[in-house]
Amino acid sequence: MQRLKSRRQFQAVLAGSTLARTPHFALHSVALNADQGDLNAKPLFDVPAVWLGAMVPKRWAKRAVTRNALKRQIFAVSQLYHAQLPTAAYVVRLRSGFDRVQFISASSEALKLAARNELHQLLARATQARPGAPGLVPA
Repeated sequence: MQRLKSRRQFQAVLAGSTLARTPHFALHSVALNADQGDLNAKPLFDVPAVWLGAMVPKRWAKRAVTRNALKRQIFAVSQLYHAQLPTAAYVVRLRSGFDRVQFISASSEALKLAARNELHQLLARATQARPGAPGLVPA
């Protein structure tokens, strides 16, 4: 599994379709050959593999320790689904914050467990989506 690194890669994937949603996360995807407009330009995805990026904005996770913990959970859970995901580029995006009343600590085990469970749901929905079906799987 390759990781998205550049802003252009993230923008290309976010411009693609939303594959699945949960209350806190969204999974965006785009085919690897979707950026072939200019033949002289360096390709965004030079290796045909599953590409993954994690996007955890400060708007929804104020503390850096929380953002880093969520990103670690995203990459750990996605590694479990690596073989089931079709070759494409994906971005897991945090779309709403976790309740600070329920999860008082910035990096608690309860927060990590809740994020892991929701990421399992997200990636299970994405792997169950049929290739010919519409891109969005309802939450």
